[in-house]
Amino acid sequence: MPQPDTYALSLLLMILSMFCWGSWANCLKMCPGYKFQLFYWDYVVGLVIAATGWGLTLGSLGGSGRHLIDDLMHADSSHILLALMGGAVFNVANLLLVAAIDIAGLAVAFPIGIGLALVIGAVSSYVIRPAGNPTLLFVGIGLVVLAIALDALAYRLREAGHRAISSRGISISLIAGVLMGCFYPFVSQSMRGDRAVGPYSAVVLFAIGVLLCSVPVNALLMKHPLDGGMEISMCGFRAAPMKWHGWGVLGGAIWCTSALANFLASEAHLVGPAVSYSIGQGATMVSAGWGVVVWKEFSKASPRSKWSLAWIFIFFLLGLAAIAIAPLFP
Repeated sequence: MPQPDTYALSLLLMILSMFCWGSWANCLKMCPGYKFQLFYWDYVVGLVIAATGWGLTLGSLGGSGRHLIDDLMHADSSHILLALMGGAVFNVANLLLVAAIDIAGLAVAFPIGIGLALVIGAVSSYVIRPAGNPTLLFVGIGLVVLAIALDALAYRLREAGHRAISSRGISISLIAGVLMGCFYPFVSQSMRGDRAVGPYSAVVLFAIGVLLCSVPVNALLMKHPLDGGMEISMCGFRAAPMKWHGWGVLGGAIWCTSALANFLASEAHLVGPAVSYSIGQGATMVSAGWGVVVWKEFSKASPRSKWSLAWIFIFFLLGLAAIAIAPLFP
C-alpha cells in the first residue's frame, strides 16, 4: 500500500486533508432547507463507499506493506476496536457540534467546540507519540485557536441582533469539543504496535464505526432534536431531490478522502499525529474562506467585521507555518 516517504509529500497530504475537511460542508449548502440529520444518512453512505474504494484500490496496490485484506487479517482485535471506537466517538461529536451550532450559533459553538478539540487532540496525540519541535507546534496551535476565536467574533459582529447565549448550547459545545478532540488518539493508537492496522485499514474501520454509531444516535436526534424543535421524519429524506442525496454522498466521500490523507501523513517519518491533526484542523479557516469568497457571507457585514477577517487569516497562516516547520526542528 502506497505511503508518503518524504516530508514534502507528507506536508502535501496534510494540506489536502485540511482543504477537504474544510470543503465538504459546501455539499450541505447545496441542499438549502435540508435538515442535517437527513443529509447525514447520505453522508455516512459516501464515507463508507469512499473508505472501501480507497482501501481496495490504493490500499491494495504496490509492493510495500500489506494489502488491505491482509492487513485487516493481521491486526488483532484491540487495534481493530480502537479504530472502530474512533469512528463512533467522531460520529457523536460531529452530530453534537451541529446541534450546538443550531442552538447557540456559529459564533459560540465553533470556538468552544473546534478550539477545544484542537487543543485536546493535539496535546493527547503528542503525549502518545511525541514528534516535532514542541515550542513551534504549540505556539502554532495557539495562533490557530486565536484565529478560530476571531473568526467566531467576526460572525458575531456580522449578526444584526446577537443571539442570546444559551447555557445548553455551551454545554453541548463543550461535550462535542472534548469528543472531537478524543477521536484522533483512538485512531492513532490503532496504527501503533506489531498487530496494528495500516492507514487504509484504519479509515475503513473508522467508517464502519461511524456507520454503526450513526444508526441509533442520528435516529435518536431525529426523534428528539437537541434544539427543542419538532421530530424530524424520514418522509423528508424520501421526498428530497435525487441531487441532494448525491451531494450528501459526495460530502461523505470528500471527508473520507481527507481523513485518509491525514492518517497517512501522521504515520510518516518526522510528522506524527499531533502535527498532522493540527494542520488538518485548520479546515475551520478553509471553511471560513469558502464562506467569504464563494458564499458571500460577509457581503453586508460592517467594516469592523470585515477588517477582522484580515487578522484572522494572518494569525491562521502564521500558526499553520509554525506547525508545518515543527517537524524540521526536532
